[in-house]
Amino acid sequence: MKQKINSRLLIIALIAIFSTTIGIIYVCYNSFETQIQKDLKIHGEIIQETGVLQSYYANGNVDEIPDLFKDLKNENVRVTWIDKDGTVLYDNDLDVNQLKNHLDRPEIQQALNEGVGQSTRQSDSLKMNTYYYAIRLEDGTVLRVSIMAKTIISVFISTIPYIVLSILLILMVCFVLSHYLTRQLLEPIDTMAENLEDSIGLDPGYKELIPFANKIRSQHEKIIMAAKSRQDFTANVSHELKTPLTAISGYAELIENKMVPANQEVYFAKQIRENANRLLNLINDIIRLSELDHTKIHSDFVSLHLLEEAKEVCSTLQINAQKKNVSLVCYGSDEVILSNKELLKELISNLVQNAIQYNNENGKVVVHIYNENGAVLSVKDNGIGIPKNVQNRVFERFYRVDKSRSRQTGGTGLGLAIVKHIVEIHDAHIELISEEGKGCEIIVRF
Repeated sequence: MKQKINSRLLIIALIAIFSTTIGIIYVCYNSFETQIQKDLKIHGEIIQETGVLQSYYANGNVDEIPDLFKDLKNENVRVTWIDKDGTVLYDNDLDVNQLKNHLDRPEIQQALNEGVGQSTRQSDSLKMNTYYYAIRLEDGTVLRVSIMAKTIISVFISTIPYIVLSILLILMVCFVLSHYLTRQLLEPIDTMAENLEDSIGLDPGYKELIPFANKIRSQHEKIIMAAKSRQDFTANVSHELKTPLTAISGYAELIENKMVPANQEVYFAKQIRENANRLLNLINDIIRLSELDHTKIHSDFVSLHLLEEAKEVCSTLQINAQKKNVSLVCYGSDEVILSNKELLKELISNLVQNAIQYNNENGKVVVHIYNENGAVLSVKDNGIGIPKNVQNRVFERFYRVDKSRSRQTGGTGLGLAIVKHIVEIHDAHIELISEEGKGCEIIVRF
């Protein structure tokens, strides 16, 4: 990132230098041309006011004009005097006999017609511009002053060595400054990134970045939590799978080595079957959680009658309730929700099965559907209840309040985790109300 910033700064510096140089040369050259025109005008007007040339013309002594403008010649100012017919009468730089008729020159034509004329001509061979200023005198002759100067291109070419030198110097300065400023700019962000795990409340250095820093921290914490959750889940899966597999392997080994009395064979076979069922249930729940993690089911939502679905589930689970001597009741109002039929039944089934399994002999499970600013599903029992200090953990994967009883009843520890996942898919809210020894109520608000 630092290298990209440095490169961009250098490119910007080069563009700025080049653009500024061209701009300065253009502006300065325009000022220079304006000043040349003003100087030529001043020279022409001074010569006109002296009346020297007019006096020689009036006396007919134009061939006897001395070198009156030697000083101007030394200043690179050329003075030319032209007759009405374009004949050159005097020139302080060249022999008049070698000069052609000047009547066709634009500045002469303009001066004869308007009194004053100006023009600029470029010499491609010399890469020079010649600036002319002509004045029509009282006797009808024309006084012309001119000066030669470099063209803007030649000026630019002549400044290239200085431009290159300036660019090199500025690049060196820019490189040092950009490196220093970039380091200063990114130092707070680098510090924050290096100490992200311990950066709660750490100032990112710029108040504008505080929301961004908080969001990064939040995402980082979520990633850490997700990674820890996956790690814990993997460890728990390994442990949960190992337990029934160890039991099955142990019982099978005893039977294989004929170490089981004949009257115990049925018991051992029953233990193997129960552990195998537990293993299958565990695998099915793990697969189901994985499906819920990676499947988008919102598109399968349809309008469903919550009471109707709850009654159907309770009817299926009546046998389980009777085996436990638990009465199962389902009633309420006819509420319609948007849901996936399979998920909704799974949600109700898990809650009702938990209420039956963790109930007391001759206990009661009540499934109640009602409306409270939206459809509400309540599953209430009068069983063993859940202690206050662990109520916030019951929806964790593989967490069991009573581990020994959970295994006896065939629980995998994933039922409520699946319930929570289904609730989240429905954008619903789940609430637990329980007191140890007095039962438990789980409320789902759609």
